[in-house]
Amino acid sequence: MNCLEERILKDGVVKEGNILKVDSFLNHQMDVKLFDEMAKEYLKRFEGKEINKILTIEASGIGIASVVALRFGVPVVFAKKTQSVNLDGEMYTAEVESFTHKNINNVIVSKKFIGPEDKVLIIDDFLANGCALMGLIQIVSQAGATVAGIGIAIEKGFQPGGQIIRNLGYQLESLAIVESMDAKTGTVVFRQ
Repeated sequence: MNCLEERILKDGVVKEGNILKVDSFLNHQMDVKLFDEMAKEYLKRFEGKEINKILTIEASGIGIASVVALRFGVPVVFAKKTQSVNLDGEMYTAEVESFTHKNINNVIVSKKFIGPEDKVLIIDDFLANGCALMGLIQIVSQAGATVAGIGIAIEKGFQPGGQIIRNLGYQLESLAIVESMDAKTGTVVFRQ
């Protein structure tokens, strides 16, 4: 069992509706030492890949992606969920449905930050149905860049996202794949 799985068993909370609450260490309060261990694992799993950019989506993926970018020695870009006055120039856009928030966002990335020369590693905290990943893949495609790989902290293996992404031929590396979870008992079972 890896350190992320151990931490999920120790501090994660299973809630109704297939929600795994990991806000005490992953996506609200962040354990950056854990993130660094995760980043080291991504470095091993994507060894030999020419990665020159990390891409994530706001907000929960930013912390993990930043530590991963530090380990890879490359910049991190995050897709924004809202247009703001300080965003200018041309943008790549993709529509993304959030499993957790039950809404649809048009995510945007400035064209000046991703281009055809980029080999992108996509990093995110969760994978459920794959909507966020499909949006990020679409942005990389619009840029004419290459998806060099995809790193996910926690994949819900009982939902279709992981299989969809793998069927598209991408190297998808999830550090913890939850096979099942039960809100009544609070148990989490990981894929071996």
